[in-house]
Amino acid sequence: MRHLSFCLAPLMVLNASPAYADSAHVGSEHIKGQWARDDGRSRVEISRCGDDWCAVNLWIKPGTKDEKAGDVLIMTLKPEGDKSLSGSAYDPQRKLTYSIRIKTGAEVMTTEGCFLGLFCRSVQWSRL
Repeated sequence: MRHLSFCLAPLMVLNASPAYADSAHVGSEHIKGQWARDDGRSRVEISRCGDDWCAVNLWIKPGTKDEKAGDVLIMTLKPEGDKSLSGSAYDPQRKLTYSIRIKTGAEVMTTEGCFLGLFCRSVQWSRL
């Protein structure tokens, strides 16, 4: 699986009703901001893009394959507890959709993404 700058792995895009989108917006603001991947390979910025969230590569460590600054991951998320979100992520560069789960603390975020429900990966992030 390619290291999606956000390394969230494959997801399925969810269709949200307006009420669903409003509740997801309120419950997911804690992911907003800039994050550094724990292995030092990338930095991303997560922000709103319409009813969804976008993770944009700000910086990629030189020599990292299949990633570049400016790559985007579009996430459709719903709250799954106080600081947890789940849903899907679409990678327009690869035209792949992944399932995703995100857990955040005050300064730490863990992303877990799966492709086809078989290939999963977890990545730790630190808030910048």
